[in-house]
Amino acid sequence: MPTFVDQVIVVDNGSNDDTFSVAQELATLALKEPKRGYGQACLTGLAATGKEDITVFLDADYSDHPEEMPLLLDPIIDQNIALVVGSRVLGNAEPGALTFVQVWGNGLACLLIRLFWGYRYTDLGPFRAIRRQYLDVLEMKDPNFGWTVEMQAKAAAYKLQTLDVPVSYRQRIGVSKISGTLKGVIKAGTKIIWTIFYLRLAMIGRYKD
Repeated sequence: MPTFVDQVIVVDNGSNDDTFSVAQELATLALKEPKRGYGQACLTGLAATGKEDITVFLDADYSDHPEEMPLLLDPIIDQNIALVVGSRVLGNAEPGALTFVQVWGNGLACLLIRLFWGYRYTDLGPFRAIRRQYLDVLEMKDPNFGWTVEMQAKAAAYKLQTLDVPVSYRQRIGVSKISGTLKGVIKAGTKIIWTIFYLRLAMIGRYKD
């Protein structure tokens, strides 16, 4: 982690290895979240934060590069961007780090957001940074696979300034509960598309100004 980071929170979401014990030794704060779900882990981490100006999300499975955090933070600080998403598509992803289904599914989700709200995203990458004031406005709720697309779709609906920046991406350590199984891929893809259509219907006539 870069030395300028004020607080590090690791949320263990049902791992079956030594993740939690290692996090206790290395992280500022290590939390256990027994309720499964990617979004639930993020919500648990958020609930434990203070009033930091900027919040950064990243996976702790070695796939993201925390040393590239300035790539996400600089546009927020220098250009007053609200949300910066680390794009694995624009950046340097190791061979095999992104499956064909992930690339295809992310592309479809980004296309739907563009069609519905006119915003151009290239990825739904987990490595992202957002100003806390906007995070509070978005009122994130999704407890599982729809977390990342909920944030980006709501940011588009609210017409917040967003930016995709290229980031590096490695093959993760361990097996993903989402992309690592056929069941996980199907459930995640279905939930992501459902979330986009749900938000579109829920927001018709709202946030026009």
